[in-house]
Amino acid sequence: MIMRRTSTSQMDAVMGPRLQETLQIDGLNIRYQVGGQGPQVLMLHGWGGAIESFAPVLDALQRSYTVAAFDLPGFGSSSLPPTAWGSADYASLALKLMDCLHWDRPHLVGHSFGGQVAIRLAATAPQRVGKLVLVGSAGIRTKPALTTRLKRMAARLGRGLAAYGGPIGEKLRAAIYRRVQSPDYANAGALRPTLVRVINEDLTPLLPRITSPTLLVWGEHDRDVPLAAAQVMARRLPAVQLVVLENAGHFAYLDQFERFRLLVGRFLRAPKQEGETPSR
Repeated sequence: MIMRRTSTSQMDAVMGPRLQETLQIDGLNIRYQVGGQGPQVLMLHGWGGAIESFAPVLDALQRSYTVAAFDLPGFGSSSLPPTAWGSADYASLALKLMDCLHWDRPHLVGHSFGGQVAIRLAATAPQRVGKLVLVGSAGIRTKPALTTRLKRMAARLGRGLAAYGGPIGEKLRAAIYRRVQSPDYANAGALRPTLVRVINEDLTPLLPRITSPTLLVWGEHDRDVPLAAAQVMARRLPAVQLVVLENAGHFAYLDQFERFRLLVGRFLRAPKQEGETPSR
């Protein structure tokens, strides 16, 4: 691992004063920020996000914690991954970032794809993770909704038309794909192979290996990651609490920010207990 560190101190109009730095890890430039003082918390943003995605949470937590966040490779100002990465590759990089910061066992807060990375990290390196907060976390396979199944059927039809219908079939396939593909897939660009890889992961078998006390926070109206995924985790994690936030969607930590702030603060302050029970 080769590291090069460049430091700047900036005042961000939204996020307040923090130390912003760039690390070179395995040839990738990784932008990260650190602020606050106290126990360590590492934030992992969702697909398409960046450090700024967590702006209000960073501001709140750094009053009591030393908080770090970084742009996952391929997002924000960090370099693109050199190949199609999976969550294991992102978790490995997060560990190397923790080593660079000399952080031994921070708490993790992960949203969506960042939660998927946090699950992988907590399961494969449990000795390096304190408590775990997962917000609308991806990575758990559930029965797809009817609309998802219909879209997949349409995509298969489009592939058939392209294979046997010549130029007209290809045009029809392109038209079908434009209608059924997700915004993430449409906008993934060079990250499209990585997106396909992480979407096809199922981390359910890793859940029993997680020893960290875990708080699951889900939006009642999350349309990106169904509540069924949280319920799978609540059944398989050994020390877990599930909280569903009413009138909140996939970005529950923004939709119900004050409640989220209080929940996370109380959870991180609480002494470690075994056998947390789910609650609404």
